[in-house]
Amino acid sequence: MVDSTKRIVRKQIDLLRRSFFQVDELPLNEILPEETLKQIALQAGNYRDKVFSPLVTLRAFLWQVLSDNGSCKEAVANILVERVQQRLPANSMSTGPYCKARQRLPLPLIKSAVKQTGTSLHQKTESSWKWHDYNIVIADGTTVLMADSDENQTEFPQQSTQKAGLGFPIARIVGLVSLSAGCIIDYAISAYKGKGNGESSLFSQIANTMGPGDLLLADRYYCTYAIVALTKRQGIPVLFKNHANKKADFRRGKKLNSKDHLIHWEKPKRKPVWMSPEDYERLPSSLQVREFSVNGNVYVTTLLDHKIYNKKELAELYNERWKIELDLRTIKTDMKMEMLRCKTPEMVKKEIAVHLLAYNLIRTNIAQAAKQHNTLPRSISFKASVQLLSAAMRQFVHGSKKQLMDLYKAILKAIISTKVGLRKRKAQPRAVKRRPKAYPLLMEPRSVACERLILELR
Repeated sequence: MVDSTKRIVRKQIDLLRRSFFQVDELPLNEILPEETLKQIALQAGNYRDKVFSPLVTLRAFLWQVLSDNGSCKEAVANILVERVQQRLPANSMSTGPYCKARQRLPLPLIKSAVKQTGTSLHQKTESSWKWHDYNIVIADGTTVLMADSDENQTEFPQQSTQKAGLGFPIARIVGLVSLSAGCIIDYAISAYKGKGNGESSLFSQIANTMGPGDLLLADRYYCTYAIVALTKRQGIPVLFKNHANKKADFRRGKKLNSKDHLIHWEKPKRKPVWMSPEDYERLPSSLQVREFSVNGNVYVTTLLDHKIYNKKELAELYNERWKIELDLRTIKTDMKMEMLRCKTPEMVKKEIAVHLLAYNLIRTNIAQAAKQHNTLPRSISFKASVQLLSAAMRQFVHGSKKQLMDLYKAILKAIISTKVGLRKRKAQPRAVKRRPKAYPLLMEPRSVACERLILELR
């Protein structure tokens, strides 16, 4: 029985890895962590006659978040078709067993898989994708809405400006994104408001993920003494726009060039709310940073050598920060994570983790294509890559290794052909021509509206 279970687990790991073209013949074949997959598989216990084992469930969940429909019914239908192709008994089209199996998936392991896939891909980027041998990391935050259930409202309350029953629970997410590969390196989630739920607090939870050779880009919100001191202690240089509350005086400090100087920041007496008194006490009493101005914008960096790091070159690098905004928009809009479906906080967190894991696996294939065809991953369309890979991964996963490699070579060539930034038509207005259907807005809690409707129909 033990040997039989091991064979089933081995087969399901291979199917999951092959579904996302993680095969031994490819350079980036170890991005999806096999040890983590084994740990997920062991959560099931008895494998006998179990359709939705953890790895089958995870694979269906990944397909679900990548599909245009995104429904549980479609995920169950995909498993049914696959089982028929394998000459196994067809599963029921009921979504109940699949939804219960998703609840049993271990959240810490899925989140660990997101971190491992993102970190591994980030660390394996080509040297030509780096900037001055630095691997650029971008930090930023965003929000997502979710199903309006009592459980979600308790952990992720709606915004206080909305009336009870008329808003949606909202969560804040802060992520670290690789500029070169576009993958999510790590992330943290909290409620939208409350003590310890701000972007700085969430960033402090994931800052240790960065390592030697990384350089942090972020907007002016992150330009604080505590964050600069924390990253400097890790050996991570930073590049921010100057905080709105800080005024640069280029008459002070050590002048390097026109509107470019070194200056000492004194440690503020008041600590940030997200930091413990002990941690704040350990920060240095002062920091030396570099402030410079380009085209009226003031920047702050801990790259102090102005001869190596020209200020105009640094300003151009900072403009790349905008790409994290595009990445977050892609995840929320193209992958439909803007409005989550799950009705409990635990499942909401799993839904987010699976979205980000699927995103990283697609980014891995884009990096694979870029590496083999000597181009930059950022020049390739993510949406087109999802469409290509989604069409291929279900149909050829059970083919031979040679068939898979032949298919993958063709897919890589097709991925490379879908470049971004080559739109030929002129700029379009940000307006909608098609009129929405004339449904009135819901101005009272849904439960109240349903009761009133029942009374009117009597």
